[in-house]
Amino acid sequence: MGETGGPKILGVDVLLVATLLSGVAAFAVLLAIYAVTTVRDPMTKRVKALNDRREQLKAGITASTKRRAKLVTKNETTDRIRSLLLNLKVLQDSQVKVAQLKLMQAGIRSKEWAVAVIFGRLVLPIVFGGLTVFVVYGTDTFVEYSPLKKYGIVAVTFILAYKAPDIFLKNKIQKRSDAIRKGLPDALDLLVICAEAGLTVDAAFHRVARELGRAYPELGDEFTLTAIELGFLSERRQAFENLAMRVDLEAVKGVVTTMIQTEKYGTPLASALRVLSAEFRNERMMRAEEKAARLPAIMTVPLILFILPVLFVVILGPAACSISDAFKGGI
Repeated sequence: MGETGGPKILGVDVLLVATLLSGVAAFAVLLAIYAVTTVRDPMTKRVKALNDRREQLKAGITASTKRRAKLVTKNETTDRIRSLLLNLKVLQDSQVKVAQLKLMQAGIRSKEWAVAVIFGRLVLPIVFGGLTVFVVYGTDTFVEYSPLKKYGIVAVTFILAYKAPDIFLKNKIQKRSDAIRKGLPDALDLLVICAEAGLTVDAAFHRVARELGRAYPELGDEFTLTAIELGFLSERRQAFENLAMRVDLEAVKGVVTTMIQTEKYGTPLASALRVLSAEFRNERMMRAEEKAARLPAIMTVPLILFILPVLFVVILGPAACSISDAFKGGI
């Protein structure tokens, strides 16, 4: 009996491929519907985090010791992880501080996640590395590979698993810093307007955060938190230093230095911010021009690999078919 099946192109069953693609398309549609129906307002999470910070500052100034203890929420899972790491003697205060700083720069306000980051560095290599060792040496999947290649696969898996939390945080920090850098010149312009209008520094930060919160949510979040700290902390300098610590950006550190100097020496705030705004706007324009100058070189490879072959097929295809038909007719 002959084999039955659908039509084939280059030995591939067309019906099977169409079925698989249909399944993938249906899954994508369901995933899109789920994403649309379960979308959440990001402002709710931001407002909750800012309110928590406001309550913490209030507790540090006006509340009693019992009130402070009530405001501190403990996570049982985090406590168990911390106790486990302490028993293993792999939890150091310096590592926790560095992890907390990276979490703040990534926009994650809860400091309890620092323990989870350190725990991930310990567990992920064991899980993924052990699985890779079993697949490489315990199965016949890589039986044709040389010992050096097998060792390379295992070593790369261990390294990537150990670096995965840091890579994730670094990616979030980079994206957040880029988003803040884009909106910083506009924020400084609004700060200049608010300063010239006679608003105080904390009121100016509140106003700018409210105006730019939709267009630049990361920047609005940081400015709102700074305004809250300016209203509650005993030293206003500390609020500005916290802003520089939370944002991994040299431009923000320059703004913070300017704000501290104006607070200390009484120099005009509007003129200093106007100079910084013009400088940052010029830097943003130069970065855009640099990207535009790199565009022809970046487009060369896609042009050669994807556009030119299609162009040749479209232009030379009909001529090649005509020549082929002419030769067949002559024969």
